[in-house]
Amino acid sequence: MLAPHVPAGTGRGRPIIYPRRDVVDAIRYLDRTGCQWDALPVDFPHHKLVYHYFTTWTRDGTLNRIHNSLREQVRTQVEGRNHQPTAAVVDSQSLRGAETVGRASRGYDAGKKINGRKRHIAVDTCGLLLVVLVTGANVQDRDAAQPLLWALRACFPTISLVWADSGYAGKLVDWAAAYLALTVQVVAKLAGQTTFVVLPRRWCVERTFSWINRCRRTVRDYERRPDHHAAMVQWAMIIIMTRRLARHRPT
Repeated sequence: MLAPHVPAGTGRGRPIIYPRRDVVDAIRYLDRTGCQWDALPVDFPHHKLVYHYFTTWTRDGTLNRIHNSLREQVRTQVEGRNHQPTAAVVDSQSLRGAETVGRASRGYDAGKKINGRKRHIAVDTCGLLLVVLVTGANVQDRDAAQPLLWALRACFPTISLVWADSGYAGKLVDWAAAYLALTVQVVAKLAGQTTFVVLPRRWCVERTFSWINRCRRTVRDYERRPDHHAAMVQWAMIIIMTRRLARHRPT
């Protein structure tokens, strides 16, 4: 499923020794188990080679092509939907940052009492990832929602409705309607709610966060660069989508 989207090589430099399958398996292993790059088992290619392909595929758009293709396949083959979504759900999650996270890209979330980064995601109604943005934990949801919705509108022009929690209420609703032609509908808590209640539409994105956190590398932010943490989130979703497609593939 991944082979058609993984580059076979540029034809320059040293001859390719390791199969691309081994490199992909090494990245999936690191994301799933949360080990360090130099702690990869010797059965995989050298960790510097694996890291090289991780950064290269993140930079040249290969990772985005793989992720987007798998999402479209899951929507059409597994969910029985159109390959392009028409509605989305947005939310954010604060993560503690390891010592490898620099001061310039981290912040303090006073509400959650977390020092680190915050990932803002947009998912479709099936819970599949559409857009991910990584900022400092001190960035408010409304402020990060503007570039998040800009990217959502640019990549998915078919989307016209976005659900969000009360943290996105206010000027963002009018701004999205005026500049992006997006209807942001706030799903607030129920009146008198004091315990956990599954709220309509919002549970989709909360479930996606739990899917992402199955990979130990994404439970805490260990990446020096925010785009590398966003890449780890995409690899976590790739693991989930490939397994779902493999279960529905005819034998």
